[in-house]
Amino acid sequence: MLTITPFNTLEAAGTAVLTLTEGLEKQEFLASRLTRAETRRQIHLMSASTALLSQQTQDRMAEIDWEGWRILDQRLGIRDKAEDTLLWLAIRALVPDTLMWLRVYRKNQPEWFRGEAEIHHPTMSPATGARP
Repeated sequence: MLTITPFNTLEAAGTAVLTLTEGLEKQEFLASRLTRAETRRQIHLMSASTALLSQQTQDRMAEIDWEGWRILDQRLGIRDKAEDTLLWLAIRALVPDTLMWLRVYRKNQPEWFRGEAEIHHPTMSPATGARP
């Protein structure tokens, strides 16, 4: 049985991003409307998954740029010329780095992945579980 978790989504979407953009130069990527749209969608899935992880989980995995994912998600909501640069930086740095660290953590701390990470729902208080 396949369990959908933030880590599984991060890994699947990250792998999709790397597959979609493999061998492309920046101008080729930007010229491909379909590849760009699907890559953007996959990167959004990744950033949304990171938002589901509790602060405690993120703190245990300090090498991953959680703040970078938060900022990227907020910034990609604004469609402008800077989006091209942000997408390219995510493709070339943030996505591969995140995948590399997830592999390291999965190998060195497999228990973190067995029950998966503590997840909080963004409409609930992570501390109390109360809804706003």
